[in-house]
Amino acid sequence: MDKSMIGDLDSLPEADKLRMAAMIEQLQVRDSLRMYNSLVERCFTDCVDSFKRKTLDKQEETCVRRCAEKFLKHSMRVGLRFAELNQGAPTPD
Repeated sequence: MDKSMIGDLDSLPEADKLRMAAMIEQLQVRDSLRMYNSLVERCFTDCVDSFKRKTLDKQEETCVRRCAEKFLKHSMRVGLRFAELNQGAPTPD
């Protein structure tokens, strides 16, 4: 975030700061839910083949675990890369 924007946020009235914080929190929750739903849908589609019993068989369980690990590692790497690029981006003066 641009430092001048942070300064602008500091100059806001307290009520507006609270509103902004609530909006940011809502966006973070929404993004977390989207990521979770995407993970569940992708891994379920890729790994679960039948509905013969209530629980996953060993192969399905292993597939879901690997799928979730890959998804989370990928998401973390993308987030880190985005942060790296964001830090190196020129800021308007």
